[in-house]
Amino acid sequence: MSVSLQSVAAAAPRERPLQYHPRADILARFAAALSTGDGVAGAHCIHELWMRGEWPDNIEKCLESLWMHASKSIPDWLPMRYVDWLPVAYDIAGEFQAAFKGRTNIYLVLLDYSDSRPDPHGVYVGMSHYSPADRFDQHKAGIRASGSVLKRGLEVLTGPTLHLQYIARREAVRIEAQLAEALSAAGLFVQGGH
Repeated sequence: MSVSLQSVAAAAPRERPLQYHPRADILARFAAALSTGDGVAGAHCIHELWMRGEWPDNIEKCLESLWMHASKSIPDWLPMRYVDWLPVAYDIAGEFQAAFKGRTNIYLVLLDYSDSRPDPHGVYVGMSHYSPADRFDQHKAGIRASGSVLKRGLEVLTGPTLHLQYIARREAVRIEAQLAEALSAAGLFVQGGH
């Protein structure tokens, strides 16, 4: 199955445009992305390997290589560090849909609990009319901040909730709470979602 570079670049991560490609093809595409500095194509390669359960060290090495060769074109939906439960977050977030457009965004923030929990990462579920990146910056600056994001926030996990941007506030209120509950039920350590 052949997928063009343009269709890969235009795809959202949850569409997994390389899902049916063999691992060898994905690795070849990743090598090509590194040689041309194509952060989007490289991100899709890493994402697909991640979703398939690739060994964590391999994902970390791929992330490091991509940052060295294509840092200017890496999409913001690719996390900067390995998180073992990222495929679960995609699956669960994908179950939620909004019927109405609006100005509210659902977002996830990766939290660092390496000093106090066996699983070093948790997740904060929030909603805002600001972009997820702007809202994260506000948290980190102490502006209407959640204590968990202020103290432990590492980065926004943009990918799982890309489809939950610009939705109606009434739906966002419901989805925020239900998403937090579903992530917690799946075993993630969850903050927010109120």
